[in-house]
Amino acid sequence: MSWEQVRERLEAVLQLQVHLTSIPVSDWQQLVADEGNPEDPCRSAVRGTELLFYVSKEPNDIRVMQMEGSRLTESERKLVELAIESKQSLEKKQRGSFLSEDERKSQQLRDWLLLQLERGTSHAEVPDVLASQSSLYTNKIPLLLYGDYPQNQRVSYTELKRLLESFFEAEIILIPLLEKEWLILAPEALLTSGSEEREGDEEESVETTLEALGAGLYEMLANEWVGECHLAIDFPVKPAKSLLATIVKLRETIMLGRSFHVGNFIHLRWELRLEKLMHLIDEEEKSEFLEQVLRGTDHALDAETVTTLEQFFALDCNVSETAKKLYIHRNTLLYRLDKFKNETGLDVRTFNHAVLVRLALLLYKVTKRK
Repeated sequence: MSWEQVRERLEAVLQLQVHLTSIPVSDWQQLVADEGNPEDPCRSAVRGTELLFYVSKEPNDIRVMQMEGSRLTESERKLVELAIESKQSLEKKQRGSFLSEDERKSQQLRDWLLLQLERGTSHAEVPDVLASQSSLYTNKIPLLLYGDYPQNQRVSYTELKRLLESFFEAEIILIPLLEKEWLILAPEALLTSGSEEREGDEEESVETTLEALGAGLYEMLANEWVGECHLAIDFPVKPAKSLLATIVKLRETIMLGRSFHVGNFIHLRWELRLEKLMHLIDEEEKSEFLEQVLRGTDHALDAETVTTLEQFFALDCNVSETAKKLYIHRNTLLYRLDKFKNETGLDVRTFNHAVLVRLALLLYKVTKRK
């Protein structure tokens, strides 16, 4: 029975509308704290006139059953909690009944990782018994995969691992974290594979190789997996020493990439340093900065202008290369830049103005969506 079927049955029995939805982790933690027992992960919480019942945890959200609380007695509330807890226990039992030895080891490592992360620990070393059985003492390329597939769709560990190993042509370590979130540890040797074929050519940087690896993996997953996904990639690490910290960084990378670059699905930590700084700025200060830079000329940032400026900055403010990339004449690009200068007073062909507009573009996209 799926969670959607559980929802339908509760709706039929209780004779009221029941919704499956998600709320931010911070909101749930506050609601549970108000209930007086923040340690219980399988309880319900009151939000206004609604009752929210814990279903599962995702990277940034808590999945809940939502219903009208005023129409439930305390006994009915307890019965709903028991029904949900029974479904959770059944899922856990079913997962454990058919685990291969490889998946069993992965689940043990997962349980330890999630426990440390729940406690706010990010620098503890992996216990020797877990590190040795999962080969975590050699350097690995860490990738975090988040699948945008439907809530009621399940992904097989065995099938996903087989697919990944077919792509990498090497053994990998796959760790299911939260729902729809998977940690992939690939061998560091992938960074040098094929280097013999490139002999005589200029050696690729680690960043370029990792980006190409991520692009190929994303294309394969998008075509052969269960839909769109997000990938975060970082430099090789020794998992036994820094796996927890790596997961925290990769989660932050996906969050920053999805916030500042909607439409991108591959997120590289070394390309989001500026975005990380911008994210830390107070919302009021972000708005104040935008007001000072744009001075009420937000209308100048139409879709065409934003695309033009982003390509211009991505190509180091090179007019000729930007025109080629946009498939327009050089004079057309100059016209667009002059038009933007006339409307805003900002000439992005000068260093200081280019920096200001680059920062304003990042903040504008985030604040506009909010």
